[in-house]
Amino acid sequence: MKKEDKENLIEEAISNIRSDRSTTTTLLINLMKSMSEQGAAAHQATGLIAAKYVETLQRSNEQLVKLASLLEKNKSNKVGLSLDEKQELFDLIGEEREDDE
Repeated sequence: MKKEDKENLIEEAISNIRSDRSTTTTLLINLMKSMSEQGAAAHQATGLIAAKYVETLQRSNEQLVKLASLLEKNKSNKVGLSLDEKQELFDLIGEEREDDE
């Protein structure tokens, strides 16, 4: 998969997570208002729905954490040497050549 395709998928995933969170937050706020207006009976009737909304928000948090950890892992697993590592290797090779002469 091309880097550009991966970046597009990541952007889409983040956009979807944000959209889902916004919708769920709105639903939860409206449900909480309704519950406070209707009293204890509403809590019994709609408490499970509220719990599902909170679970949805929790899952979106987990998705963001997983995505962030994958991005960090990919960033730290880059193949190749840093400039400092390359210079260190050249220095070691140069020292070995000097020792051989």
